[in-house]
Amino acid sequence: MSDWRESVVPIIHHSKIKVPYTWSVGDTGSKFLRALRDDKKILANKCPTTGKIFCPPKLNSPYSLQPITEWLELAGTGTVKAFTQRHYESRAIAPDAPKITALIELDGATQALPHFLGEVDFAKIKIGMRVQAVFREDPTGHILDIKYFRPVGV
Repeated sequence: MSDWRESVVPIIHHSKIKVPYTWSVGDTGSKFLRALRDDKKILANKCPTTGKIFCPPKLNSPYSLQPITEWLELAGTGTVKAFTQRHYESRAIAPDAPKITALIELDGATQALPHFLGEVDFAKIKIGMRVQAVFREDPTGHILDIKYFRPVGV
Protein backbone atom coordinates (compact mmCIF):
# COMPACT_ATOMS: atom_id res chain seq x y z
CA MET A 1 0.00 0.00 0.00
CA SER A 2 1.52 3.35 -1.00
CA ASP A 3 1.54 6.42 1.14
CA TRP A 4 -0.91 9.15 -0.02
CA ARG A 5 1.87 11.76 0.21
CA GLU A 6 3.72 10.10 -2.66
CA SER A 7 0.88 10.97 -5.05
CA VAL A 8 0.43 14.59 -3.97
CA VAL A 9 2.22 17.18 -6.07
CA PRO A 10 2.73 20.32 -3.98
CA ILE A 11 1.73 23.69 -5.39
CA ILE A 12 4.04 26.48 -4.36
CA HIS A 13 2.97 30.10 -4.51
CA HIS A 14 5.77 32.68 -4.57
CA SER A 15 4.95 36.13 -3.24
CA LYS A 16 6.20 38.87 -0.97
CA ILE A 17 4.41 40.36 1.99
CA LYS A 18 5.17 43.60 3.78
CA VAL A 19 3.61 44.05 7.17
CA PRO A 20 4.54 47.36 8.80
CA TYR A 21 4.09 47.44 12.55
CA THR A 22 4.94 49.45 15.63
CA TRP A 23 5.70 48.04 19.05
CA SER A 24 6.77 49.36 22.42
CA VAL A 25 10.02 48.42 24.11
CA GLY A 26 8.32 49.14 27.44
CA ASP A 27 9.51 51.23 30.35
CA THR A 28 12.74 49.28 30.87
CA GLY A 29 13.77 49.33 27.21
CA SER A 30 12.78 52.99 26.87
CA LYS A 31 14.94 54.04 29.82
CA PHE A 32 17.91 52.13 28.35
CA LEU A 33 17.47 53.54 24.81
CA ARG A 34 16.84 57.11 26.01
CA ALA A 35 20.13 56.99 27.97
CA LEU A 36 21.95 55.85 24.83
CA ARG A 37 20.30 58.53 22.68
CA ASP A 38 20.25 61.51 25.04
CA ASP A 39 23.31 61.00 27.22
CA LYS A 40 25.50 58.44 25.41
CA LYS A 41 25.35 56.32 28.56
CA ILE A 42 25.02 52.56 28.82
CA LEU A 43 22.66 51.45 31.57
CA ALA A 44 22.26 48.05 33.15
CA ASN A 45 20.13 46.69 35.95
CA LYS A 46 20.73 44.26 38.80
CA CYS A 47 18.71 41.24 39.93
CA PRO A 48 17.76 41.75 43.60
CA THR A 49 18.12 38.03 44.35
CA THR A 50 21.13 36.81 42.36
CA GLY A 51 23.06 40.07 41.94
CA LYS A 52 23.47 39.39 38.20
CA ILE A 53 23.78 42.57 36.16
CA PHE A 54 22.02 42.74 32.79
CA CYS A 55 22.83 44.85 29.76
CA PRO A 56 20.60 45.38 27.96
CA PRO A 57 18.45 45.63 31.08
CA LYS A 58 15.55 43.30 31.82
CA LEU A 59 12.15 43.97 33.38
CA ASN A 60 12.32 40.78 35.46
CA SER A 61 15.23 38.52 36.31
CA PRO A 62 15.23 35.35 34.22
CA TYR A 63 16.78 33.58 37.23
CA SER A 64 14.58 34.67 40.15
CA LEU A 65 11.63 36.09 38.15
CA GLN A 66 11.75 39.09 40.50
CA PRO A 67 11.15 42.61 39.15
CA ILE A 68 14.42 44.49 38.68
CA THR A 69 14.44 48.07 39.93
CA GLU A 70 18.12 48.81 40.67
CA TRP A 71 19.84 50.62 37.79
CA LEU A 72 23.58 51.07 37.18
CA GLU A 73 25.60 53.06 34.68
CA LEU A 74 28.34 51.09 32.94
CA ALA A 75 31.61 52.66 31.80
CA GLY A 76 31.27 51.55 28.17
CA THR A 77 34.35 49.36 28.26
CA GLY A 78 34.48 45.60 28.24
CA THR A 79 36.13 42.36 27.17
CA VAL A 80 35.65 40.35 23.99
CA LYS A 81 34.39 36.85 24.90
CA ALA A 82 33.78 35.53 21.36
CA PHE A 83 33.78 36.94 17.82
CA THR A 84 33.02 36.12 14.21
CA GLN A 85 33.15 37.77 10.81
CA ARG A 86 30.33 38.12 8.27
CA HIS A 87 31.35 37.28 4.70
CA TYR A 88 28.19 38.37 2.89
CA GLU A 89 25.94 41.37 2.37
CA SER A 90 22.36 41.38 3.65
CA ARG A 91 19.47 43.79 3.29
CA ALA A 92 18.76 43.12 6.98
CA ILE A 93 22.08 44.71 7.98
CA ALA A 94 23.00 48.32 7.26
CA PRO A 95 25.55 48.57 4.45
CA ASP A 96 27.92 50.61 6.64
CA ALA A 97 27.74 48.13 9.56
CA PRO A 98 31.03 46.53 10.56
CA LYS A 99 31.47 42.95 9.40
CA ILE A 100 32.78 41.74 12.76
CA THR A 101 30.36 40.78 15.54
CA ALA A 102 31.43 39.97 19.09
CA LEU A 103 30.07 39.00 22.46
CA ILE A 104 31.28 41.72 24.78
CA GLU A 105 31.13 41.44 28.55
CA LEU A 106 30.86 45.04 29.63
CA ASP A 107 32.74 45.98 32.79
CA GLY A 108 30.32 45.52 35.67
CA ALA A 109 27.89 43.28 33.72
CA THR A 110 27.62 39.55 34.25
CA GLN A 111 26.37 38.63 30.78
CA ALA A 112 27.76 39.38 27.32
CA LEU A 113 26.22 41.88 24.93
CA PRO A 114 26.31 40.98 21.21
CA HIS A 115 27.51 43.94 19.14
CA PHE A 116 29.80 45.03 16.31
CA LEU A 117 33.57 45.57 16.47
CA GLY A 118 35.12 48.36 14.42
CA GLU A 119 38.48 50.04 13.84
CA VAL A 120 40.21 46.65 14.08
CA ASP A 121 41.61 44.06 11.70
CA PHE A 122 39.92 40.68 12.15
CA ALA A 123 43.31 38.93 12.34
CA LYS A 124 44.27 41.06 15.36
CA ILE A 125 41.20 40.32 17.49
CA LYS A 126 41.78 38.08 20.50
CA ILE A 127 39.52 36.64 23.17
CA GLY A 128 40.08 38.85 26.20
CA MET A 129 40.79 41.96 24.10
CA ARG A 130 39.67 45.17 25.83
CA VAL A 131 37.20 47.34 23.90
CA GLN A 132 35.29 50.60 24.34
CA ALA A 133 31.99 51.86 22.96
CA VAL A 134 31.93 54.32 20.06
CA PHE A 135 28.65 56.25 19.82
CA ARG A 136 26.94 57.53 16.68
CA GLU A 137 26.93 61.26 16.05
CA ASP A 138 23.18 61.21 15.27
CA PRO A 139 21.55 58.94 17.89
CA THR A 140 17.95 57.82 17.38
CA GLY A 141 17.12 55.71 20.44
CA HIS A 142 18.30 52.35 19.09
CA ILE A 143 20.90 49.80 20.26
CA LEU A 144 22.91 50.88 17.21
CA ASP A 145 23.39 54.29 18.82
CA ILE A 146 26.45 52.38 19.97
CA LYS A 147 28.00 52.35 16.50
CA TYR A 148 30.48 49.63 17.47
CA PHE A 149 33.16 48.77 20.01
CA ARG A 150 36.83 49.42 19.21
CA PRO A 151 40.02 48.29 20.92
CA VAL A 152 40.88 50.38 23.99
CA GLY A 153 43.50 52.98 23.22
CA VAL A 154 42.59 53.46 19.55
